[in-house]
Formats: sequence, structure tokens, C-alpha cells
Amino acid sequence: MTGLPNCPKCNSEYTYDDGSQMVCPECGHEWTLAAETEAVEETILVKDANGNVLSDGDSVTIAKDLKVKGSSSVLKIGTKVKNILLVEGDHNIDCKIDGFGPMKLKSEFVKKA
Repeated sequence: MTGLPNCPKCNSEYTYDDGSQMVCPECGHEWTLAAETEAVEETILVKDANGNVLSDGDSVTIAKDLKVKGSSSVLKIGTKVKNILLVEGDHNIDCKIDGFGPMKLKSEFVKKA
């Protein structure tokens, strides 16, 4: 069984090919090789307002005043946001802002701190 990848879930070397899927007899995990390669290639590339690449855990500052939807509050320019999490979608930054709580932001309105 050389040449077959180890199980991505339990790292077992006793995997086998079952048609279009790979199967692990130890933990029962099933996967396709195409899904495994797509997951590796699927990294999120997010850039801030200045073109700097952002990553999980970075700190950013708000680049312009932003109205908070459903509230009369405004996020002021220069507000610092720590420990961001990058997600897919239109609002690609998930974070927690002191005084406001959990928030989703667009990367085009922040600058890397």
C-alpha cells in the first residue's frame, strides 16, 4: 500500500482506495484526494486599504468612520482592533471591538497596525 496518503484525521498509514474515495479502516474517515489538494490551495489572501497582506491574529486600525448597522453608533477613525480572524465573504474580517462587541469588517476599511 505504498504511495497512498496517511489518513488526514488520525494519521493512520493503513488507508486504502475504494473507487473514488480513500478510506481509513482505523477511524472510518472517508475523503477524496481532490478535496485534500483543494483544501491546501484554498488559503485566504486578504489585503488592507494600503495593500498590505493581513493574517489571523494581526492588529488593525479603522481607516475611516464607519456607521454600525442597526445602531446609531459610529466606529471612529483610528480605532484599534486586536486579534482579527480572516473569513471568506464580503465582510472578510471577524473581530471583537472593545465597547462594541463582535463585529465583521471589510478589509478595505482597515490599515495594518
